[in-house]
Parts: sequence; C-alpha cells; structure tokens
Amino acid sequence: MAAERMKQAARAAVEQRTHQLIGLSQQLHADPETAWEEHRAAAAVPELLDRAGFDVTSAYLGLDTAFHARFGSGPVRIALCAEYDALPGLGHACGHNLIAASSVGAALGLAAVADEAGLTVEVYGTPAEEGGGGKIELLERGAFAGVDLAMMVHPAPVDVAEARPFAVSHSKVSYTGKSAHAAAYPEAGVNAADAFTVAQVAIGLLRQQLPASARVHGVVTHAGDAPNAIPEHASGRWYVRAETLAELAELEPRVMRAFEAGALATGCELAIEPESKPYAEFRADEAALAHYRANATALGREFAPPGQAARMNRASTDMGNVSQVVPAIHPYIGIGSLPATNHQREFAAHCVGGRAERALLDGAVALAWTGVDRGAVS
Repeated sequence: MAAERMKQAARAAVEQRTHQLIGLSQQLHADPETAWEEHRAAAAVPELLDRAGFDVTSAYLGLDTAFHARFGSGPVRIALCAEYDALPGLGHACGHNLIAASSVGAALGLAAVADEAGLTVEVYGTPAEEGGGGKIELLERGAFAGVDLAMMVHPAPVDVAEARPFAVSHSKVSYTGKSAHAAAYPEAGVNAADAFTVAQVAIGLLRQQLPASARVHGVVTHAGDAPNAIPEHASGRWYVRAETLAELAELEPRVMRAFEAGALATGCELAIEPESKPYAEFRADEAALAHYRANATALGREFAPPGQAARMNRASTDMGNVSQVVPAIHPYIGIGSLPATNHQREFAAHCVGGRAERALLDGAVALAWTGVDRGAVS
C-alpha cells in the first residue's frame, strides 16, 4: 500500500537524523530559557529544518522567539507545534526540549514524503506555553489559518492519547500599602503582605463551594524586604482552572472577590493584570486521535489506564486554543519517570537519557505517520 510505503520512508528519514534530534533535545535541556526569553532555542530548533530545505521565518508574526518553517506545496497542511520554554527555577521539568525535537523530527519525516502524500508540512515555533499564551498570540496574528491538522506530543510519566486539559486564566496580583517601622510606628503602616494572607484564607474557604474539578493555586513572589519594615508592596501569580472557558468565566469573578477582600480588610490598593488571554479546553480531532493511537501502538507504545499516573492529560495548555480553531491532537508520551511527575526536578532529570530518547523518536514517527494518514484520507 502507498500509505505504508510512505510511512516507512518517513520513519527512515527520522531515524537518519537520530543523533541530530537527540543533540537538539540535549542542547535545549542544558540551556533552559523561560517564557518570551527563548532566543537561543528559537534559533537552534529550526536549524535542522533550514538545512533540510524548509523555508524558515524567524521572529514570526512579530514575536521575537517564535518561528515558522514550511516545506512542500500539497493541498493538505500539517502543522507541528514546537514548544521550548522552560519553567522558572525548574528548567525543563515539563520536557519541552523533547516536544521541540519530536516536532522537528516529525516534520523531517513528513518532508521526505510530502510530494507523494500531497502535504505542506509546517512547523510552528511557539514560545511561552508555561504562562504567556504564545499560541494565542500567534492565533490572533493569523497563524494556523487553513491548517488541516495541528499536532504535538508531550512528555509525561506514561502514554495517554487524549488530552483533556482544563481551561485556565493566569493573573498577576499585587497589593500596595504603606511602609512603617514595624516596632516603633506600626500603626502608620498598611501591610500589603497581610492582604495576601486574607485573600488566601478566603480562597481556601471558597474551595468548599467550588466544583470538584476546579483548581485555584498560586504563589506569592514578593511580600516585603525587611522584617522590621511593614511591607509596602506584595505581588504574586495566580491560576484559576475550570473544565471549560464558560465555566471559568463564572468561577473567576468569585476568586477575584477573595483578592478584593484582602484589599478591603487591610486598606491596600489592589491591581490584577492578566498574564495572557485564558487557555481553552482541548477539542481533540477524533479521526486523527484514532490514527495516532494505532500508530503509537504499532511502534510498541502502551497506553496507560486512567489513574494517578495518567493525570498529566488534565494539564492546561494553549494548544487548547489552537484546537478550537483547527483540527488538533495533543497526546502524551511516557518517559518512564515514575514516581517523578511533571514540574518536579526529578522529572527534568528524566527528560534526557535512553527512555527520553526513545520517546522522542517514537513521538516523531507516530506524529509523522498520523500526518500521512491525514493526507491519505483528504
């Protein structure tokens, strides 16, 4: 069959570049850059594509750390999303080094059969997934328009085919009070750190009345400079998650009122600033998901049953916003990290080495084969 022949050609093209793809992953892992600061990654990731004849556009659509790479001119447009931002303080503890390398590998595999399969192969370098909404910014500037299928594969402890992420909002919260000597003139101060304490107590009490699937969590990033000075400024970052954007729109005002309570109780001024537009829930393309399942299984991957180890598929992603606009899949590929899970230092350590490399290559091939399947049925 023509499809099977093309799949084997795509696999061979990936395997021919095994060392380069692993090298790219290792390079990103050793040099983590956080959201909107991924300048070295945005230069390194498309390098293999450029050498393979892709038409590469840097600073894509005006975003300094985004890129776009294109190969072929077929009627079916397959997009691979490359994430490469790291977590503050934790490096690549979500494995975006593997995401980028897998997407590049899948694109190189598809490029080998693009003419026969009738494909245009595109890679989108998408910054700032870990808070910042790089894909949302790209969408609003016209990216992904007309794409027939957008894909990526995300590292996790175990394999899970279907992404079911929460919708999420990201907010910067800050209080402004008035400093004073904490011992000599405490009555002259307005304590911004206390405002956060009140707000967090209110959020904790609110959780009893929230839907079981809701998540409210955050960190105080600054709450004073000296123990003998009442804190004049306090700031933090807060996420609110819900099953859908519609549910999030109902839930978020209730959480914001908890922050307002902190301001009211202490006399501080409150400022809330969105870090990005909300991330949407994911809408999986069922046909492509079925193809991915079959392709991953053919490579010897085994999908985990529902349970503790498989819960990474509930993590929020701005790929959800892409899935609301074009057909998309976002499967998770296991790197055998248990008991370590995403966003732990121990997970970052698992994102290099033999099992991570196997996941990188399997992910690239499974995505490439799924692209061939989409071309065959279009």
